[in-house]
Amino acid sequence: MKKYLLTMLATLALCVTGCAQNNSKSMNNSKKVLVAYYSATGTTEGVAKLIASATGGTLYEIQPEKTYTSADLDWTNKSSRSTKEMADKSSRPAIVKNLKNASSYDVIYIGYPIWWDEAPRVVNTFLEAYNFEGKTVIPFATSGGSSISNSEKVLKATYPKLKWQSGRLLNRATKETVAKWVGQ
Repeated sequence: MKKYLLTMLATLALCVTGCAQNNSKSMNNSKKVLVAYYSATGTTEGVAKLIASATGGTLYEIQPEKTYTSADLDWTNKSSRSTKEMADKSSRPAIVKNLKNASSYDVIYIGYPIWWDEAPRVVNTFLEAYNFEGKTVIPFATSGGSSISNSEKVLKATYPKLKWQSGRLLNRATKETVAKWVGQ
């Protein structure tokens, strides 16, 4: 009889645990996810695609109205477009505004390359073009040598009404590392 009761209790415990895990997954899946990114060279775009795949989120490219040329991106040239934009904290390069139903998203992953230890100003334009106040925003970045920490700090200070979560630098990210990071 004791074995029977112990077996029944163990089975019940497994059922309760399984149901709780399923409910937790369905709650996470019920949130509408947007994976918005700006990518100058395609590196950040690759990571954004991995995040969208892992989360089931909608992939959205932040597109400047005027595409950046190689000369625009030359960080060693003090007269290049990117250098001038990053030197001016109020710079907001125009973007193509074609995101539909922006307010319907619950979680926004925002991706970008690190420029001058910050997010490119085009990311600011995007955040200001759509009302994400009160939404959960999770930054991710790629970089040739900088960490994500200063860009996170600046974004959080600039947009305090967003619910910022810790971001991650995802250089050489794989499907596995991204899935682990987003909690899959």
